[in-house]
Amino acid sequence: MSRQSSTPHNGANLGFESECWKMADKLRNNMDAAEYKHVVLGLIFLKYISDAFAERHKQLEYELGDSSSKWYVREPDMRYMALEDPDEYRAERVFWVPKEARWSFLLANAKQPTIGKLIDDAMIAIERDNPQLKGVLPKDYSRPALDKQRLGELIDLIGRIGMGDKESRSKDILGRVYEYFLSQFASAEGKKGGQFYTPRCVVEVLVTMLAPYKGRVFDPCCGSGGMFVQSEKFVEAHGGKIGDISIYGQESNPTTWRLAKMNLAIRGIDNDLGKEHADSFHRDMHPDLKADFILANPPFNMSDWGGDRLRQDVRWKFGVPPANNANFAWVQHFIHHLAPTGIAGFVLANGSMSSNTSNEGEIRKNIIEADLVDCMVAMPGQLFYSTQIPVCLWFVSRDKKNHKFKNRQGKILFIDARKLGVLKDRVHWELTPEDVAKIADTYHAWRGDEGAGEYADVPGFCMSAPIEKVRENNFVLTPGRYVGAEVVEDDGEPFDEKMKRLTGTLHDQLVESHVLESEIRQNLKGLGYEI
Repeated sequence: MSRQSSTPHNGANLGFESECWKMADKLRNNMDAAEYKHVVLGLIFLKYISDAFAERHKQLEYELGDSSSKWYVREPDMRYMALEDPDEYRAERVFWVPKEARWSFLLANAKQPTIGKLIDDAMIAIERDNPQLKGVLPKDYSRPALDKQRLGELIDLIGRIGMGDKESRSKDILGRVYEYFLSQFASAEGKKGGQFYTPRCVVEVLVTMLAPYKGRVFDPCCGSGGMFVQSEKFVEAHGGKIGDISIYGQESNPTTWRLAKMNLAIRGIDNDLGKEHADSFHRDMHPDLKADFILANPPFNMSDWGGDRLRQDVRWKFGVPPANNANFAWVQHFIHHLAPTGIAGFVLANGSMSSNTSNEGEIRKNIIEADLVDCMVAMPGQLFYSTQIPVCLWFVSRDKKNHKFKNRQGKILFIDARKLGVLKDRVHWELTPEDVAKIADTYHAWRGDEGAGEYADVPGFCMSAPIEKVRENNFVLTPGRYVGAEVVEDDGEPFDEKMKRLTGTLHDQLVESHVLESEIRQNLKGLGYEI
């Protein structure tokens, strides 16, 4: 029986983001979600960097005008020059926003018929003065098909986000709105939208299990960058330094690559996503990278990945992946990029755990025999906007040979999380924070991580299985094969008494159903219909 979620787990706990979405959605008229996405997200990005600029401008103004400050400047002209010095902003990791791109200017002209061109000019000016954003921002607001009156209304709406709060709070809200809108556009676009957005609860499971406190974090199919955002949030929430992790990524879709760059820029996250979009299999933008952590949600069962042109590739150490399915090409790509003590967590379709077609079974066997598989998690259905295909999480580790983790050597942890979660809406399921913690805590206890507590097998949920047992199961990695059945508590009622009680209840219900059936027949007969 499904449980309905009582509190949303998508970053919108205050309901503010959902209200913004409803208002913005009303303004899109007949524009489809895929097109409207860039209109809205581009404006939110512009508002965000303009707010950050305004905050730094205000701080500088105070410092330059305060006679007790070491930055005090007496002459008004010199003070103005300092306020308009781009380096004063870049030094604080704030984007330089030229006058024609500042939100106050756009807001003042929101009702003008030329507002579309003014926004395009603003985007061009920001890219010109901030080379790291070159080719990233949308610049198609002046097109005739875009209703300029609705565009002006959208500027007014976004301009109200964060009103009444401190500037820092305003920026935080904008970041949350951006993330919430990404998820809503993914839902609205259905299958296509899922290509750029991984459900937040899935990302949280991966991040919480891998715990990327320090080192190089890599996602070679990074979508809109959600893995990176959650990694930085994790470090920050646990008292670490954001600069302790380095972000590397790659994305083949040019539109999605731009979304990722904007998503990271809006949070001030330094990154190397390559100088442009590119296919990870055929044009690896980070060929020499050995990552400490890999988090990824590659396209499921991708058939057109060009595998026939890569039969002799150096990455296929465990077997040549089939040309019509990229699943095990992705797995081996991840392993290839792992550092000697690195660990990878990634999403794959459930078929990857048991398929024996086209050499997949042999590749999986070789990876298992190399003792690289650390943990397998079966996930609930209906988590993704893009597909109803059931999914699992793989955790592949090179650090199992580390003496600190002797209890993991030659073993695989299986977790069956299919019964966890709540119904988010009529078609989508999601894991609660408690569900995420339950999965991650089990994994950390099994690893023997400090402060994680003692691990114990739980029938129906988790089991630590030796590779010998996996061999007996023909190298199938489906958790349900290993965790067994859930223990049902004995209620103390003798079996014979329980059966008499239950059959008696069933008898009463059957009698009642016959009475109701007779009444229905009589009512229909009275209307001239006989059954």
